[in-house]
Amino acid sequence: MIYADNAATTKTCSAAQQAMLDGMERFWGNPSSLHSPGQQANQALQTAREAVARAIGAQTGEIYFTSGGSEADNQAITSAARIGARRGKKHLITTAIEHHAVLHTMDQLAKEGFEVTLIPVDESGIVKASDVAAAIREDTALVSVMYANNEIGTIQPVAEIGALCRERGVPFHTDAVQAVGHLPIDVKEQNIDMLSLSGHKFHGPRGVGALYVRRGTPLLTLIHGGAQERGFRAGTENLPAILGMAAALDDAVAHMAENDAYVASLRDALIEKLSHIPHAALNGDRTRRLPGNVSFCFEGIEGESLLLLLDGKGVAASSGSACTSGSLDPSHVLLAIGRPHEVAHGSLRLTLDRDNTMDEVDAIAKATAEVVGYLRDMSPVWKALQRGERQYVIQ
Repeated sequence: MIYADNAATTKTCSAAQQAMLDGMERFWGNPSSLHSPGQQANQALQTAREAVARAIGAQTGEIYFTSGGSEADNQAITSAARIGARRGKKHLITTAIEHHAVLHTMDQLAKEGFEVTLIPVDESGIVKASDVAAAIREDTALVSVMYANNEIGTIQPVAEIGALCRERGVPFHTDAVQAVGHLPIDVKEQNIDMLSLSGHKFHGPRGVGALYVRRGTPLLTLIHGGAQERGFRAGTENLPAILGMAAALDDAVAHMAENDAYVASLRDALIEKLSHIPHAALNGDRTRRLPGNVSFCFEGIEGESLLLLLDGKGVAASSGSACTSGSLDPSHVLLAIGRPHEVAHGSLRLTLDRDNTMDEVDAIAKATAEVVGYLRDMSPVWKALQRGERQYVIQ
């Protein structure tokens, strides 16, 4: 099986696996306990916190461990909103292409009386910093713009948005789940106040993530109970997973430059090969995208059938976010960049990683072309397009 769904989850690396074993065999104590096993576990916990902080240019005390990116997004956004409301600030800004962990949190806050502004993106899936600046008001409590999109891979002007938010005195949060471990990040230089990350996107384990909160930025507690995470996230820490995430992030950052160059070469080769399929279109900016992201729409087919047949040919892929795989609706991201419903339904996301090879890229391209051709031969929509009864959307 050729695995090309790394944006959904990555295979846990050997460094993470060993660190998790250490967490279970050597550091099995409760980090909150005062006895020696507990204090040994606590020291391992703090060493992991230092590693995560170092990877994004933060201070150790600015890292809070969570169950993943969704929890981190929820805590960051809810905290900023409710703290802002205490000062009469009930306006929130985000973009139309955010992950649902952000959008659904915003929806819930809107039901509570907050006003949410969704900034549009251009046809490449990139938000303009000037549009964010124009949307900021005196009562704006938060700006939340993702670092890189999980479906189409576009990288946003985070540093520029961070600078304008700092100048205007508005807290800035970024969902960096797809970016951490794959792109260089410095939260201080980029004026980021809060940042969400998740371990399983960079070869760490699932079910663990972190929230960076700049010193001095207020935070509220989502999960109440004990005093873990300095009182802001109750529950005994999942130390084996935390150690695995820290080890994976250390490994990813240490090899980022070489991995990015290699994976980007695979990405570019696959984009070139898939571009030869008639009436196919790349989603997102051609170059300003994550190293391993390849997202296409193919006119005249349904994405679900494409995925199932590709799986039968030994290629594991997706049509978009794994978090919405049960939905029959077209991707909100593809609609936001101007893809009509009938085209958005024919989407394919292939996300490559350091374990993929150029031979696999050739095999993916060949299998995709065969499956697209097979599905079009059976499609009444495609036959109507060929007869000239309907107009092609993708030329």
